[in-house]
Amino acid sequence: MSTRWDPSEQLQTAYADMVEWRRYLHRHPELSFREKQTSSWIGEKLRSFGCDVREGVGGYGVVAELSGEQAGPCVALRADIDALPIQDAKSCDYASTVPGVMHACGHDAHTATMLGIVRSYAVNRSQWKGTRRFLFQPAEELCPGGALPMIKDGVLDGVDAIYGVHLWTPLPYGKVASRGGPFMAAPDEFTIEVTGKGGHGGLPHQTIDAVVVGASLVQALQTIVSRNVDPTDPAVVTVGAFQAGSTGNVIAERAVLHGTVRTFRHEVRAGIRTRMETIVQHIAAMFGAQISLDYREGYPAVVNDAGEAERFDSVAKHLFGDEAVQHSGLIMAGEDFSYYLQRVPGCFMFVGAGNEACGAVYPHHHPRFDIDERAMLHAARLLIGVAEHRASGAMPSDE
Repeated sequence: MSTRWDPSEQLQTAYADMVEWRRYLHRHPELSFREKQTSSWIGEKLRSFGCDVREGVGGYGVVAELSGEQAGPCVALRADIDALPIQDAKSCDYASTVPGVMHACGHDAHTATMLGIVRSYAVNRSQWKGTRRFLFQPAEELCPGGALPMIKDGVLDGVDAIYGVHLWTPLPYGKVASRGGPFMAAPDEFTIEVTGKGGHGGLPHQTIDAVVVGASLVQALQTIVSRNVDPTDPAVVTVGAFQAGSTGNVIAERAVLHGTVRTFRHEVRAGIRTRMETIVQHIAAMFGAQISLDYREGYPAVVNDAGEAERFDSVAKHLFGDEAVQHSGLIMAGEDFSYYLQRVPGCFMFVGAGNEACGAVYPHHHPRFDIDERAMLHAARLLIGVAEHRASGAMPSDE
């Protein structure tokens, strides 16, 4: 099949709708596992495009499917739909109207991009082969996430390949990036609770100071990466919160530490956990305190299929030019797209959405987070491009 379909012009025409959809979603965010209205709104749009639609997939997930006029593979594309528990601090007409909730990671734009893609496929069925399955996934932001429940509900049945993008403000608008193999880290969380013996600040010998115990834990945990992990293996152990005490002249009886572990290899992940358990046990014995460790494994690392990453590289250079395509470094953020990639060959890709000129300079999960909305067009072209190259073996038309 010679690929003559060029979605670029059609997507450009649809750009105003994509912006409108994105801004509607930005005004009306919903938290992970609570995306009821978002899911219903997406389903209504998809049915208006003539899709077969399943709602309530894996919770509030929505799946749409279209078939072309010729036989071919089933290619899945995925967008996430949930927001974060953050107060929107932007001053714009599309700021969140929901107190304490906002789209601070671009999932609103991912959803709007996918809707534009679906409509483009729907009106061009004679131009492509096989089946396209569009996954609108809930709860990416909160473990255990929405990917696994959707997989259990059969969204990958019969799928030959899967692709996803993340609009990424650390990457300038106009650039795209990915890599084969490990790409994004496995993000684990932990909570350590210290119980000592409180008392008078002037009589420390009668106490077991939870602050001192907690401080010793922080110091010891910071040696794990530097002294117990092979320097060639990227890893992070961070204590991000330390809560203890209420005033300066009382020795705290209790301390709570919260943190995260980021790794790429299972052996490193398991080794860090084991080392943490040992440290907790011995520091408890050293001070005579009681210490509990609650270690919670998050998503596995995102590992792109090597061949699909090569496909990304070729298609992206064809669409955007060699200078626009970057080989990404390892990213310590996590993504439950990893569960799809454990089962089906595919590739997760970053599309640059940062631009100082429009205020898109804040990091993801920041109260003033925003994007250069033009990045949605690049994301749509890229996803269609890799899907069609997988289905037909031909580059997207740029006529």
